[in-house]
Amino acid sequence: MNDSLPHQIKKLAAQYAGEYVSIRRHLHAHPELSYQEFETSKFVQQKLTALNIPFEIKATTGVIGLLHGKNPGKRVVALRADMDALPILEENEVPYKSTVPGVMHACGHDVHTSCLLGAAKILTELKDEWEGTVKLIFQPGEEKNPGGASILIREGVLENPAPQNIFGMHVHTTLEAGKLSFRGGMVMASADEIYITIKGKGGHAAAPQFAADIILIASHLIVSLQQIISRNNSPFNPSVLSITSFQGGNTTNVIPSEVKLMGTFRAMNEEWRFKAHDLIKKLSRELVHSMGAEIDIRIDVGYPFVLNNEQLTAAAKSKAELYLGKENVEETELRMGAEDFAFYSHKIPGCFFRLGTGNVEKGITIGGHTPTFDVDEDAIEIGMGMMALLGATNGE
Repeated sequence: MNDSLPHQIKKLAAQYAGEYVSIRRHLHAHPELSYQEFETSKFVQQKLTALNIPFEIKATTGVIGLLHGKNPGKRVVALRADMDALPILEENEVPYKSTVPGVMHACGHDVHTSCLLGAAKILTELKDEWEGTVKLIFQPGEEKNPGGASILIREGVLENPAPQNIFGMHVHTTLEAGKLSFRGGMVMASADEIYITIKGKGGHAAAPQFAADIILIASHLIVSLQQIISRNNSPFNPSVLSITSFQGGNTTNVIPSEVKLMGTFRAMNEEWRFKAHDLIKKLSRELVHSMGAEIDIRIDVGYPFVLNNEQLTAAAKSKAELYLGKENVEETELRMGAEDFAFYSHKIPGCFFRLGTGNVEKGITIGGHTPTFDVDEDAIEIGMGMMALLGATNGE
C-alpha cells in the first residue's frame, strides 16, 4: 500500500464531507421503499455520470459502477451500499425531514449511499495512486425479502468482473461518531418470516361450546411456540422466535372464524435453523388440529447469517486502526438482527463493519427502525474515507 494513501484519502474526505452531508440530507428527505428506489437510482446515476464512472442497471433500480485504478486487472474489490427506506412516519423536526408521508430513512441507508458516493469521488481523484478495479454496488431492497442482494447475485453482480472480496458497512447509534467496529466470523443472524392463518367455526361469544375459539387456540399456540427455543435448542446457540402480529375479530360478542399471526425466527446456526422450521410447523399443526381448528403455516426463508471472513476482517480492522487510531476501533457485538449482505458473504469473502453515528452530547442515541432515528453527520466523513481506503487497497 502506498504509505501516503491513507493521508491523502483522509484529506479529501475532510474536504468533501460537507458536500456528502448535503447529499445525505437530500436522500433523507426523499426516501423510497424497497424495490421502489426509482428516483434514488436516478440520483446515484447522475452522481456517477458527473464523475465519469460507467455503470449498469440491475434488479430494476440497482446501480453498479466500475472504477479503474492503475493496472485494473490486478484485483477487483466490491463496495456495497443499500438505498431503500422503511414504512415509518418520521417524527423528527429537522430541515431534512422526510417529505414522503409514512416513509423514512430510519435505518441509515441514506448515510450508506452518501458514503459510497463520497468514496467514489475520492477514488476517482486518486485513481493514479491505487491499483485494481472497484465495483460500486448501490443496492435496492435490503429491508424486504427476498433481499436485493439475492436478486443482484442472480443477475450477475458478482461476475464480469468478478470481485475477490466485498465490503459493506452499517450505521450504529450505540457506537459514538468517530469510531468503527469490526468482528470476524459470524456477526449477524439469519432471518425468516412466519405467516400463520388459523380457521375454525365462528360463533356467539356467549356460546363458545358451539364454536372453535380460534382466539384461544392462537393464544395457546403463541405461548407453546416458545418451547421450540427453550426446550429444543442449546442455550449456547443464539436464537429468537417472536410473534409480532395477532389479527382477528372485530367486536366483543363474536368468536371470529379466522385469525392471522405473523412473526420472525432468527438463528446463527444453519442446521438448527431448518430443524426449527420443521419443529415450528409440526407443533403448530398438531396443536391447532387437536383443538378443533385448521391451520395454514408458511415460513418465508429469508437471509442467512452474516459471515465475516476472518482474514479479510482482520486486514480491514488493521487499516481502520491506521486510519483512525486504535483507540477508535472496537469489536462489533454479536447481533440477532439480519442483513442481506449475508448473501454476498456466503459467495465471496466479505467484511461487514459498523460506522459509529451516535452522539450522547447531541442526544443522538435512538436506535434504527424508529420514527426519531437520526445520526451524527460527522460520521459521513469517516464512512466515505474508510470505504475509499478499503477500495484503494483492494482489501489486502
